[in-house]
Amino acid sequence: MLLGDRHPWEYANPRHTKRYENKLAYLQRKLAKKKKGSKNRDKVRQKVARLHAKIADSRLDNLHKLSRKLINENQVVCVESLAVKNMIRNPKLAKHIADASWGEFVRQLKYKAEWAGRTIAEIDRFYPSSKRCSCCGFVHESMPLNIRDWTCPECNTHHDRDINAAMNLKTVGLAGLA
Repeated sequence: MLLGDRHPWEYANPRHTKRYENKLAYLQRKLAKKKKGSKNRDKVRQKVARLHAKIADSRLDNLHKLSRKLINENQVVCVESLAVKNMIRNPKLAKHIADASWGEFVRQLKYKAEWAGRTIAEIDRFYPSSKRCSCCGFVHESMPLNIRDWTCPECNTHHDRDINAAMNLKTVGLAGLA
């Protein structure tokens, strides 16, 4: 899903788990109250399993559609090689990162790019993509995650953190291919 009138490479996280969170909690509470080994417990267990499958299927469907769209529209796709396992250790972000399925998304991009004869440029995760000014190259020493936009002290350009990182990744990815 494209975000409003923003840049064409910015897509919203559909948050499939969040959409079914209340129903899942309700079914899991019902399951916890059933006597082990009973037929009613088995029925509720199957309902919980079906809901988990529905969430997983809708997530995969969205990832397939988005990855196919990106591969069809671009000759080169630049991605950052993130350590998703390490990022999931953050208790405040873990649920949303896991729900976005970044690792699966990159895997799909790679095999679809190979099928279509496209190129995937992977940029090292330690490259300071969000801390570097895409205009003049100035690099901040540190930038916590709560800072979503910033102004470069060298050239006074105002940056959205994610858009700036995307422009930097594109520049580095295309330079690596040249």
